[in-house]
Amino acid sequence: METPPLTTADRCDRCGAQAYVRVTLPAGELLFCAHHAREHADRYKAVATHIQDETARLFEPESAS
Repeated sequence: METPPLTTADRCDRCGAQAYVRVTLPAGELLFCAHHAREHADRYKAVATHIQDETARLFEPESAS
């Protein structure tokens, strides 16, 4: 499944922080920050049709502008 990369405009559905995980469900999708993705992983993994996890981006060095 090809999904667009998450951007700074994508926000966590729980707290509003930047989203790094997109969970596609049979009836829509949820976006999570890394913290809430870890907290709810057991529950969404059981029902998700696709999980887009971009949390590795948190460990990438910032590019110089």
